[in-house]
Amino acid sequence: MDSHPTPSGPGVRTRSQHQRRKRIVQAAAALASRGGVEAMQMRTVAERAGVALGTLYRYFPSKMDLVVAVVSEEIDLLESSIERRPPSAPTAAGRAVDVLMRATRGLMREPELADALIRSLIMAEVDTPFGDRMAALLLRVAGQGLSAEQATEDQLALTGSLSSVWVHELLEMLRSRRTYDQIQHRIEIAAGRLLADF
Repeated sequence: MDSHPTPSGPGVRTRSQHQRRKRIVQAAAALASRGGVEAMQMRTVAERAGVALGTLYRYFPSKMDLVVAVVSEEIDLLESSIERRPPSAPTAAGRAVDVLMRATRGLMREPELADALIRSLIMAEVDTPFGDRMAALLLRVAGQGLSAEQATEDQLALTGSLSSVWVHELLEMLRSRRTYDQIQHRIEIAAGRLLADF
């Protein structure tokens, strides 16, 4: 007789906690994509995710923590897309532009969410991983696998600057001051200058 023990223990709890956290972040992203950060009311997020309000606060002590989690999720999606289909341009600038325009297209699929995220990052009261993670991603693709530990101070500064230019251009597009093509053109110029010596 083959008996299969019922799964229990910390591994299973961790998996269910991970799934619960994911549900909360997805609920928050869905609300933000319809009505911006204002729509991400903690009670509404909890109801939509099917968790108690106290549970939500255990995972995310503040609304800004929740915004940061939504941003991290977006960057995770971008990183997965880059792993599946790495940029193939022959130059560091070309590879960086590929990544930034992919990120732009991803965010523009949900302009309300993109607007909410970018605005809250600018007003952030908590440390957001967005700029650092984007800069690290640019460093990796521009330097073909280069990590922050291996990079020179100049390389770190240059990819960080390019990431900042992109965030600014994205904001301009969200304010209807730039088109996608204008952003691409400006990012190509910035990347060409900033990453010329990579």
